[in-house]
Amino acid sequence: MKQVKLGNKVIGDGQLAYVIAEMAWSHDGSREKARQIIKGTSDAGADAISVHITSMKDYMVKDYGSLAGQTVSAGKETEKIFDYQERINLKDNDWEDLFPYAKSLGLAICAMPNDMPSLKLCIKLKPDSYVIHASCFVDENFVTEVAKQKRPVILRIGGATLGEIESTVNIIKKNGTDDIILLHGIQLYPTRIENTRLNLIPALKAIFGLPVGLAEHMDGDSRLAMIVPLLALPLGAAVIEKHITFNRQEKGEDFESALNPGEIKQLVADIREIEKAMGSSSFESLSAAEIRYRQVSRKKTVASRAIKKGEKLSQQDIIFKRSDDGLSPDESKFIIGRTASEDIKEESPITWAKLL
Repeated sequence: MKQVKLGNKVIGDGQLAYVIAEMAWSHDGSREKARQIIKGTSDAGADAISVHITSMKDYMVKDYGSLAGQTVSAGKETEKIFDYQERINLKDNDWEDLFPYAKSLGLAICAMPNDMPSLKLCIKLKPDSYVIHASCFVDENFVTEVAKQKRPVILRIGGATLGEIESTVNIIKKNGTDDIILLHGIQLYPTRIENTRLNLIPALKAIFGLPVGLAEHMDGDSRLAMIVPLLALPLGAAVIEKHITFNRQEKGEDFESALNPGEIKQLVADIREIEKAMGSSSFESLSAAEIRYRQVSRKKTVASRAIKKGEKLSQQDIIFKRSDDGLSPDESKFIIGRTASEDIKEESPITWAKLL
């Protein structure tokens, strides 16, 4: 299975899950709020911050419409999405400040340019990886230019067909990099649990031989928002991405699926604990804990009656019970007919030291 190096970490089988906090538009157009979200991401122990960089006039037409509650956050449905996102769009000089700030905190930057001018800005800012949204799959020229940057590519595959995924993967490989991560998941503000489809993760891994991650977009108020990402780990998810906001109570953009920094921190801690619980799939050796459990839980060989020194042991003289000491039952066949070297009390352990 392919592994991908992103920043100073490796993503793929045998590695810890790579945790990305997706800021998207939750900064609400405020550079200061964006800095706070980035700081919260670092404090939470996430590996990377994912940012969306957009030149609105190059991204969508001004009268672009959408279904209420699907591509705009609650309370914003009456405003044209172009006007709304243009109003909260960060400027180039904001990103020129935010990229170095994120890197100074040790975060990798996953940048999702949505158009050619934004890609040019990203090239200047040098993110650690590029993110391609499924809306760009049919834009071969755009995909090609991203691939030419020869940096890891995170491919958001929500709503894409297998054929579209295969075609886009091939374009990326042909034009610059084999370092591709598939990010499964759709966002419907928020996504219903039945649309999460976690079982696609191992299927995608098997089909493409690439690391697969989960971009999880359930309602941030649901207790399952902290559980479903953990369920993706034993299914082979190499990346976990969650929306992050500064304060869900403010109901800024993308708040429906977002977690606060403290919740992201708890999620990261839970992921690391679940990874410990999963352990290794190898049976080559027992762990120290398993050896200890074996010692305290296995039955041992003990005397079924009082045995005097000089007596020869028969099968009727021994019994197997849980005991702190005594020979393993599978060794018992070797002690039948041996002579007791000392008196052995009933239920006392039988060891080699007590036999001639």
